Amino acid sequence: MAKKKQNLSELTTVEVVDKLKEDSAHYTKMKFNHVVTALENPMTLRRLRRDIARMKTELKKRATESQNTKK
Repeated sequence: MAKKKQNLSELTTVEVVDKLKEDSAHYTKMKFNHVVTALENPMTLRRLRRDIARMKTELKKRATESQNTKK
């Protein structure tokens, strides 16, 4: 289940926001499922949590850059 790493800087802001919402919902669902029954691979929780953090960082970076260009 090797997943190709996606370069967030190549995506539009709307695409990043949509992917963030989708992954956040998926992470929440997986977390609840893990409490009830053990996941086959619990490392997927870590990977997904880190991907969410990367997306939030990218959005914050874009917001900072857009404010700097407005000045």
